[in-house]
Amino acid sequence: MIRTPYPSDLTDQQWALIEPLLPRVGRRRRPGRPRKTDLREIVNALFYHAREGCTWRALPHDFPPWKTVYNYFQWWDWDGTWQKILDTLRPLARAKAGRAPTPSAAALDSQSVKTALGGKERGTDGGKKVKGRKRHILVDSLGFLIAVVVTAANVDDARAAQEVFAQVRGRDFPRLRVVFADHKYHNYELYDWLSRHRRPYRLEIVSRPKGETKFKPLPVRWVVERTYAWQGRYRALGRDYEHTPKSSEAVVRMAAIHHLLQRLRPKRRARSQRFRFKRRHKHAA
Repeated sequence: MIRTPYPSDLTDQQWALIEPLLPRVGRRRRPGRPRKTDLREIVNALFYHAREGCTWRALPHDFPPWKTVYNYFQWWDWDGTWQKILDTLRPLARAKAGRAPTPSAAALDSQSVKTALGGKERGTDGGKKVKGRKRHILVDSLGFLIAVVVTAANVDDARAAQEVFAQVRGRDFPRLRVVFADHKYHNYELYDWLSRHRRPYRLEIVSRPKGETKFKPLPVRWVVERTYAWQGRYRALGRDYEHTPKSSEAVVRMAAIHHLLQRLRPKRRARSQRFRFKRRHKHAA
């Protein structure tokens, strides 16, 4: 890399973690001619897009062509590369935090966000007065993403939870015993679905105490709210700018992967690069 690095660029240590997990060729079924594009620059451009929130055509010109970057974004979404990377980095981050590779508890919640003009599968969340889409995520006890489903905002949370749990295979999470959620997931159809598909964990409904009007952290459930706060740092997730829900899910996974890389191999910033507000100097009378 001969250009000036961006804050979202990967360090050598971070790149060493993610490089073995990437496909060797752009397309799985048609290898084609040898790759000429620097794969590390493709990944840096994708993380720049997620972090800074620019349009694809507005990617800086020192990255590869935007169409090439977008093609890789689509290919890795279609072949499951993003989920594969996420499933590989999550156990490493848990082990670094002194936890077991797989969680014994998880948390489930949804977030309604506005969409830009156009796009497929949009609706209105009557409770939150938001017209757009809804992100349904399942996270472990540390707040690391396990699964994500994006739907129209008018889709019931309990119905979308079935699609979320469908991504969580029992053999991949043998220790998972309880999933914490709010009262929106107290749904008998969801309970029947979990029973029919032999999910070994139970759904624990945790609600605020009666009469409580102020914010109060609830057991385990606050973890998923922190995850949404982490994702809020990625400007591409401030709204839903993608044309399809599947692309929106890929952006959420990209942000989660970038966050895990920062956890596993944090960057060392020089003191001169840290941002500080200027102090006001008192003038002598």
